[in-house]
Amino acid sequence: MIKLASLPGYDLVFGPHAVVGDLLLLVVATLLALWLSGRLVRGAIAALVNREATEGTAQELSAIEVRKRSETLQGLADGLVRALILVVAFVMALDKFGLNIGPAIAGLGIAGVALGLGAQSLVRDYLAGMFVLIENHYSKGDVVKIADVSGTVEDFTLRRTTLRDLDGTVHIVPNGLIGVTSNMTRVWARINLDVTVAYGSDIDRVIEVVNALGRTMAEEPAWKRRILEAPQVARVEALGEYGVTLKILGSVRAADRWSAAGELRKRVLAAFRAHNIEIPRAQRVFTAAPGSEPAATAPTDEDLAAGAD
Repeated sequence: MIKLASLPGYDLVFGPHAVVGDLLLLVVATLLALWLSGRLVRGAIAALVNREATEGTAQELSAIEVRKRSETLQGLADGLVRALILVVAFVMALDKFGLNIGPAIAGLGIAGVALGLGAQSLVRDYLAGMFVLIENHYSKGDVVKIADVSGTVEDFTLRRTTLRDLDGTVHIVPNGLIGVTSNMTRVWARINLDVTVAYGSDIDRVIEVVNALGRTMAEEPAWKRRILEAPQVARVEALGEYGVTLKILGSVRAADRWSAAGELRKRVLAAFRAHNIEIPRAQRVFTAAPGSEPAATAPTDEDLAAGAD
């Protein structure tokens, strides 16, 4: 019987101290770890995105948009995990060759700390961008307010968001600076309008005029699909210094919140004029104090000409 230990090359390939055998085992373990981590990462990201798409704020996204977001997140997470596995495998391979890996590990640790301190804002930006994508805080074309900046989302990446405000100015906002996100174009919005009429007006008649105006506007073909709930007077909001303030509320598609409110203001003004309903305005009356001389009038052109002569 031939013993395997007596075969040429056995110690090199199969012996307890064989380098090649250990390297082959390390390569197989690394490939297995890469394959397994890829499946786990892709499965976890897909589960998170799909849950938001079915139960969370991403329900209005199309299937194509959900797939694109999932692929973006999977690519980033999978790349990070693969890089970590390859670095660990490389260090273990150096150890198999009998090299002292202590300085290498120490160097990697120092480099990791330095990179973490220097790039912590960058890491924060990417993490925040991942949650924005997963939870669908906003998409391209949405009008939002983030980091005290308002505008339309023109571009979005995992690191930063690009907004263009009403004046046309472009703002670049790192995602790590986003604390509170206010999305003003998410599904529906409310018309919230305060109208003040003069004291002495017939409030019931004013309410009837406004409610009829809202119903008429909601039934018109141009606004029928855009207005979800006809604007109407909800309550008497306040008794102010100049008149009675009425609160007008209604619901519209989110993208039409500004145009609908502007159209309603124009129609209310015309309806009040047609029905002789007064909108009060501040009036200032100046009177001279008792015993004071009337203010001197400005000289006329004739006075100036006479003075020149």
